[in-house]
Amino acid sequence: MWRHIASNALTFLVVMAFLLGGVILWGQNTYRAEGPLGEQICLRVNPGSNMRTVSEKLEAELAVRSAAIFRVGAAYSKKSGKLKAGSWLIPEGASMSEITDIVTRGGASTCGVEVVYRIGVTRSEVQVRELDPATNRFVEKVAFNPTEDSAPAEFTEVRSQSDTRYRVAIAEGVTSWQIADALMRVDVLKGEIAETPPEGSLSPDSYEVREGDDRAELIQAMTTAQEVLVAAAWAGRDPDLPLKSAGELLILASIIEKETGVAAERGQVSSVFVNRLNLGMRLQTDPTVIYGITKGQGVLGRGLRQSELRKETPWNTYVIDGLPVTPIANPGRASIEAAANPDTTNFVFFVADGTGGHAFARTLAEHNINVAKWRKIEAERAINQ
Repeated sequence: MWRHIASNALTFLVVMAFLLGGVILWGQNTYRAEGPLGEQICLRVNPGSNMRTVSEKLEAELAVRSAAIFRVGAAYSKKSGKLKAGSWLIPEGASMSEITDIVTRGGASTCGVEVVYRIGVTRSEVQVRELDPATNRFVEKVAFNPTEDSAPAEFTEVRSQSDTRYRVAIAEGVTSWQIADALMRVDVLKGEIAETPPEGSLSPDSYEVREGDDRAELIQAMTTAQEVLVAAAWAGRDPDLPLKSAGELLILASIIEKETGVAAERGQVSSVFVNRLNLGMRLQTDPTVIYGITKGQGVLGRGLRQSELRKETPWNTYVIDGLPVTPIANPGRASIEAAANPDTTNFVFFVADGTGGHAFARTLAEHNINVAKWRKIEAERAINQ
């Protein structure tokens, strides 16, 4: 009888071990299998959260089939204690294993709220925006001018959250003085900027920053990025360019940047200035005159006077031959590339055409016709104002 009981017990244990092994295998497969999430979501993990809280939130969001299996899998992979606070983008169909990796990996948040400090040519702006996981696009929540407006409650709220991301966005054509001045008002940064960086030396781009980052280090990152762009453009330049150095390339690029905001025109605008340099003609471009007046410290805010067009400065290309002594702004990649490889044209003149772009001409007679059209547009606009 005891032998029979022992045999039955052994059989029971074997069956239970087999079933347990099957359950474990099923759990492992479920943990690694594609998840039920139909579209990506932004999962916020608050400071002090634990795996139970997160797993239940994921189950409620239909991102995992079982909060319990998620917790067991995280424990089995020894990641239960590695949960990181932040906002994490969970992709469509992500497995529990992949989600565990996302919420324990660390680093900067991959979704949620972002504060963007925009430094523009005519104004600066602080924008609070949030990533919409469904479209993967940012939606603006609030924006304000820090020099004119009080910070709204939405901004104050996100500034107090530990997972808020920060970005400094520099517009193409902004001067070095404008950048340095605006950075001193970016409240997440620290440190001083000893002196205004050389004009043209900073790369207009979007830079992710963290609270407490040093302003001087950000300036250095912008400088390095611009050096790389200019060096690459100079190395791949048209060999027939009438330019002696990468520095002259940067000066020409800054003029192109200030003359047109239409991407498709940059190569043509560049060709006009290159053709003029080849012909020994003066560049005669208004932005250089304006820079001679403002030295890049703000916007002129009015039209140029005839006396200013005639006054000699190191930048006034109506008076001096060739290029001005320094760049007149910080050009972006497209203008730098246009300066290095202009379109092949016979254009030596251009004037605004009323659409935001320009009309180009090969001869003075053609140019005068285009100027007359522009004057008529100006007059009609003045009447309608």
